[in-house]
Amino acid sequence: MNSTVDAWRRQQRVTLIARRETVTAAERKQAVDAVGEALDRLVGELGSTTIGLYWPIKHELSLIPWARALAQRTGALLCLPVVVAAKSPLEYWRWAPGEPTQPGVWNIPVPARRDVQSPDLVLAPLVGFDNQNYRLGYGGGYFDRTLSAQTRPPFAAGVGFDFGHLETIFPQSYDVAMNAILTECRAIRLS
Repeated sequence: MNSTVDAWRRQQRVTLIARRETVTAAERKQAVDAVGEALDRLVGELGSTTIGLYWPIKHELSLIPWARALAQRTGALLCLPVVVAAKSPLEYWRWAPGEPTQPGVWNIPVPARRDVQSPDLVLAPLVGFDNQNYRLGYGGGYFDRTLSAQTRPPFAAGVGFDFGHLETIFPQSYDVAMNAILTECRAIRLS
């Protein structure tokens, strides 16, 4: 990667994560509710039955309550991403809210039991996003590698706060555009 672009991306991550820390409880609830409503519509349109969630860190939107309600209402199967090897695609392991977890990479909770699933809808947390639905994440490339490794990639929805919008993230050859971006203010779908 171009060192200037790399430095710019690092600075954007720092700035946007710091901004997430300032979001009030009321603003966070409003964002979670809006994204949850958009996800309900998306799940209905796609007919999704296996949802790849994420465990919220660094003040990300927590969609665990939304997922719990969805599973109770529709019987959808939920799973969480697991780093099984450095610089490799993620695996998604079946999990339901309340089931045991254990610390994974970076101490992010993962299911205690390995039960690999193939989600048809994957939710990817956004640090930032751009006009072409490219996602700025934490820089590890795990979501991009995971989506690229699939012969039939799942529908990928980036979820986060609208203030993460950037004109461009200066996508590189390995970046994978999201099929949809969902924030408290917009639901943009490419496919």
